[in-house]
Amino acid sequence: MQQKTRAKVLKTLRTSHAWLAIVVLPWILMIGLTGFYMNHSKAIINFITPVGYDESLFATWPNPVEVTRDAALGLAETIWPGEEVTKFVTKPYHDRPSYIMDLPSGQVIVSRATGHYFVKYGFTRETHAPDGTLLHSKKYWGSIFKTLHTRGWLSNRFGTWIADITSFSLVFFSLSGLFLWWMPRAKKIGRMVRRS
Repeated sequence: MQQKTRAKVLKTLRTSHAWLAIVVLPWILMIGLTGFYMNHSKAIINFITPVGYDESLFATWPNPVEVTRDAALGLAETIWPGEEVTKFVTKPYHDRPSYIMDLPSGQVIVSRATGHYFVKYGFTRETHAPDGTLLHSKKYWGSIFKTLHTRGWLSNRFGTWIADITSFSLVFFSLSGLFLWWMPRAKKIGRMVRRS
């Protein structure tokens, strides 16, 4: 490669390498941190998650009222007015007989024996008393970190495009960095070989 051409290639490579680093840096950090989480999830979850609500207290709740199917459907309507229940299942949730309803905005799970209910949406689950009082809110950090790691974003809007672009950028970043490191050394080694 001629001196002028080599200098041009190196300059272009340095510039694109630097700008790529600036543009992709947030995703590189995010993928690194979420990858670290995946390797050490138990320790990190214990650190960032508050103590959960003890659901065994449902059994000792004063004046429990058994919930009917219609009452559960009515509750779902009050939580997300105007939305239609797309799926209704009667099965245990956390070892308690429950009504589980899927709606476009999320999921409502009602404990049949006591009327306590859970509202799940996005990466959050809220635990409510039968009167609607919020007892506990939980973030599904594992799902959040996994989604960020695999998609590069919290929604499905971009599919895996952001993560794919970041991974290709990392490959280019690595190869261009290797090339930028090797070129001056190759020239030096070439001179030494020619001298001997």
